[in-house]
Amino acid sequence: MRHYKKSGMKLGTDASHTKAMKKSLCQALFANDRIKTTLPRAKAIRGDVDRIVTWAKRGDLHSRRLAIAKLGDKELVREVFEKAAQGMWEGRNGGYTRIMKLGPRKGDNAEVAIIEIVTEPVAAKAPKAEATKVTKVEEAPAEEQPAEEKAE
Repeated sequence: MRHYKKSGMKLGTDASHTKAMKKSLCQALFANDRIKTTLPRAKAIRGDVDRIVTWAKRGDLHSRRLAIAKLGDKELVREVFEKAAQGMWEGRNGGYTRIMKLGPRKGDNAEVAIIEIVTEPVAAKAPKAEATKVTKVEEAPAEEQPAEEKAE
C-alpha cells in the first residue's frame, strides 16, 4: 500500500533526506530573507514557506506549534510570528515568496534561482472604469435646422 508515500518532488534523494533538506532551506530562507539554490529546490520549498507565513498570520498557539514542527527552531518561529503580527504581510493573500531564475550553474549546468520572501505591500489595483451605455443620437427634424441650411 502507498500510505504516506506522496508522489511529489523527491529532488534526487530518499524521502527522509528530502524532508531534512527542505527544513534546512526553509530555516535559511526565514533567517536571511533570501537564498540562492537550484530551481527545483526553490519550487519545492515555496509551498512550505507560504504555509508557515499563513500560520504566522493566524497567530494562535496551534499554528505556532505547527510552524515549530515544520521549521524545528522556536526562536526563528517567534521572529516570523512577530513579523506577521507587525503587519508585514497584511493584505496579502498568498504569494509570500518570489523566485527569480539566474541561469545555469557553471559546474554542472544546474538551473540556479534566488528565492526570497516578499516584503513589499500589496499594490493597490486601479479601480475599474464603470461602463456607460451609449445611446444613439437621433437627427434633428428639418424644422429645427439653421436658416442657412434651409436656403440651399
